[in-house]
Amino acid sequence: MPLPTTPQKPTSVQPGGGTCMAIELAWAAFRKFWLRLLFPGYVEAMLAKRKGTCPDCPHDIIDSRDLKYTRNVCGYYFEPEDDPYAYRNHLGFARHGFAEMFLFTWLFLGLGGVCVWLALDVHWLFWIPLGALALLELEIITFFRDPEREIPPERDVLVSPADGTITHIEEVDEPEFGKALRISIFLSVFNVHVNRCPREGEVIDVRYFPGEYLDARRSESAVRNEQLWIDMIDSETKKPIRVKQIAGAIARRIVCWLKAGDQLKKGERIGMIKLGSRTDVLIPADSAAEICVNVGDSVYGGSTVLLKVKTA
Repeated sequence: MPLPTTPQKPTSVQPGGGTCMAIELAWAAFRKFWLRLLFPGYVEAMLAKRKGTCPDCPHDIIDSRDLKYTRNVCGYYFEPEDDPYAYRNHLGFARHGFAEMFLFTWLFLGLGGVCVWLALDVHWLFWIPLGALALLELEIITFFRDPEREIPPERDVLVSPADGTITHIEEVDEPEFGKALRISIFLSVFNVHVNRCPREGEVIDVRYFPGEYLDARRSESAVRNEQLWIDMIDSETKKPIRVKQIAGAIARRIVCWLKAGDQLKKGERIGMIKLGSRTDVLIPADSAAEICVNVGDSVYGGSTVLLKVKTA
């Protein structure tokens, strides 16, 4: 099987860009301008708390908000106790969906106001599109939820990297990997879209592949769609694992904040895919693994056991 396209090193946590990301970055530039102008003491204090190094850094990092899209390509960081915005990671919603929720909410409120005016002054049938807007708003909020999960403590289990439905369990010839056992998970617009690490291990490579946006349930989407590959080494078995985030017909924004050298815990959040999509997990086909799911099963990221693997 060939590589989907020429691989690229991610230049941000959302390498495919996007309108909401562009708006957020523009707002960040505006925010930093006013912080420097009106609150120089805050800027100085945060720069004193900033840790790490980033030689010839092209990123303008004042506080942790500025690392939202650059944490995988910038060497700066803030300790949790020095991060006044750390609470945003524990609000029950994916932080990388805040802009989408905010913008769509205001759009739906504006359109809803027009529908109310038309329903009251023109015709009662305009209550129908108002109801549709309310359902769309509920879906946007539901889509970006990020619930806590109970992670199985057993050392020999590989957990699901995503919520969704199992669509494929098969052996494939995987580029630069060899014969692999692949389990594919389709994420509908009603699933949680935060991705999690299937096993404890170390990230050795992260690659981004631009591509198409076919329905993620189609087999050829694994080769032709935009995707991001995370290669890691299992801490217990010392064997490779590959997680693929694959865009779908609706989902076109892959988010991954990992970089080579990161040490991950089983069930740890590693990114997300915005709207319907697919996540694959692959291990060597010769691994002594017991498959614990079937095609058609519903699974939950970080908590559903996909495989039991033989450990030392």
